[in-house]
Amino acid sequence: MNHTTTLKENLRQEKYQAILTDLYVDPNRIDYQTTRYIKAIECYETAFGAGGVSIYSAPGRSEIGGNHTDHQHGEVLAASINNDAIAVVSPLDEPVVKVISDSYELITIDLGNLSLQESEKGSTRALIKGVLVSAQERGYRIGGFQTYITSDVLIGAGLSSSAAFETIIGTILSGLYNEMKISPIEIAMMGQYAENVYFGKPCGLMDQMACSVGSLVHIDFADPAKPVVEKVTFDMAKHGYSLCITDTKGSHADLTPDYAAIPAEMKSVAAYLGKEVLRDVPANEFFRKLPEVRKATSDRSVLRAIHFFCENERVRQEVAALNREDISAFLQTVAASGDSSFKYLQNIYSGQDVQTQNISLALAVSETVLENRGVCRVHGGGFAGTIQAFVQKDAVTEYKQAMDDLFGKDACSVLMIRKYGGIKVL
Repeated sequence: MNHTTTLKENLRQEKYQAILTDLYVDPNRIDYQTTRYIKAIECYETAFGAGGVSIYSAPGRSEIGGNHTDHQHGEVLAASINNDAIAVVSPLDEPVVKVISDSYELITIDLGNLSLQESEKGSTRALIKGVLVSAQERGYRIGGFQTYITSDVLIGAGLSSSAAFETIIGTILSGLYNEMKISPIEIAMMGQYAENVYFGKPCGLMDQMACSVGSLVHIDFADPAKPVVEKVTFDMAKHGYSLCITDTKGSHADLTPDYAAIPAEMKSVAAYLGKEVLRDVPANEFFRKLPEVRKATSDRSVLRAIHFFCENERVRQEVAALNREDISAFLQTVAASGDSSFKYLQNIYSGQDVQTQNISLALAVSETVLENRGVCRVHGGGFAGTIQAFVQKDAVTEYKQAMDDLFGKDACSVLMIRKYGGIKVL
């Protein structure tokens, strides 16, 4: 551990420039990160006093491929991004965990009382307790610590701020009490347990896995209890592309039926063919019986099933393209994924309000501005949320300005894919 005063001075003297550049990829953001780290240390000192600390980081994530496939036990490609949660932390001899997160009040958790409380569901306290319990159940040591955590992972933009938080708690436990021997996959599962059991949200594992493992990660959910995880090593920045996420500022109010209809309709097709989810249905059987499936379900159900089968294959194509360093083939497949989401999955706008089409407009303007300098697609759940674009570096400024003009200042975030998941930084 380093003393807080020493860390601040070293940051001011730019002694950690190489470490920060390696972590955050974009040299233009190092001044911002330096200031951010200093401020985080100062906030820790205000809360807990000066002293020896370590600093940990856990990234947000972006879905790259596999739009609405995970709930059918499909395949996804996701990536960690260079927005993250950072934690200034010190171990404690007493059996308590003390957490201050950004502007929120201090949370104090007694390690002797980690039982599930219904009244705590939906809270940050529940997430922390869930990670602690899961680590303990897996046979790892837990112990007291105090930490100040700050995050610049955008909330509500599909970048998974909660998974970044769960990952950083798991990484702190790994570093302080387990010699960094808790694997990234186990930390992801600890986060999922916390969210499912203690927080009360029945999420999958994609978010936590991408945040914990880092870089690009290919996940096959054929057996959701034992997902197959493959890390994909690819330097997007080296190939001259940035990842841009635009929040179209659409309201998610009253969209629950739209989101729920997608898995329900896909499962109706699977059920007709005698299975619970589409992954268990052979694609050739589905296409052979398509006329009768259409009559038994609905046209939209069939179209959404077509999206699933083709999207699963596209994920494999994307992974293969990245593994052979073929950026052109990768981008073509991303564009095809977006086209399929619009035409077949139909999660671009709500049928309840066809006059409001934020995502449709964002995609149309993106294609007009980018032409052959990038590709775009819906990001995440769809209907009113965000779009994703891979943009050539020389077009980023123009593209961001166009999106900000349309949806408001800083609607577009320019990101890069980082190679690290949860990590001890300093």
